[in-house]
Amino acid sequence: MQLPPLRQSGTLIKRYKRFLADISLENNEVLTVHCPNSGSMRGCSDPGSRVVISKSDNPKRKYAWTLEMVKKDTVWIGVNTSLTNKLVHEALSRGIISEFGKIKAIRPEVKVSVGSRLDFLLETEMGQVYLEVKNCSLAENNLALFPDAVTARGTKHLHELDRLRQDGFNCAVLFCVQRTDTDSFAPAAIIDPLYAQTLHEVYARGVNVLAYQAKVQPDEIQITKGLPVIIGEHDAQ
Repeated sequence: MQLPPLRQSGTLIKRYKRFLADISLENNEVLTVHCPNSGSMRGCSDPGSRVVISKSDNPKRKYAWTLEMVKKDTVWIGVNTSLTNKLVHEALSRGIISEFGKIKAIRPEVKVSVGSRLDFLLETEMGQVYLEVKNCSLAENNLALFPDAVTARGTKHLHELDRLRQDGFNCAVLFCVQRTDTDSFAPAAIIDPLYAQTLHEVYARGVNVLAYQAKVQPDEIQITKGLPVIIGEHDAQ
């Protein structure tokens, strides 16, 4: 996936009010940008970090520029969660994500109950597959971790997948790891023990758990490969 052509690099001054960040540009101008990430951005929002921002062509936006990625040591980390489903859709279409066999159709944003939607319904050669996608930007000691903050909504999605599995559907959750300094994935039990426990339970009952790594560069982000998933003491792949 190519990023918007109008981009600039700069330095993160601070992130605040969840969806705003102040950026110091190369010419020392300070710009307030939209930060499309509802998580804590733990480990990738340190003041002084290098960043890449892009400019929207939507004239109605209050903040024209968007925070796309943050550099941690030598690694770029994708923090724009509005791109995550697009990255996964692209990887599904190209066959990079191959666990579901041949995919005939991809339906986004599928309503599964009152007030609840899942990211995709896949029509595949193995039947229908409900797929929920989560963006992962946190890593410690080469281990990708999700979530980076307590997520009641994420736990609810796991229960929705488990309910659909009981109804006879194939169901999966996929963690999109937008950084290349990781070699495996695990739930962040120390941050949200309920989410980690629920993930373990639904996996044990048949919900598929996948993790895929994306290569993040200043002009492009692409999902490249799967990562081993560690749930409790068990490897899910």
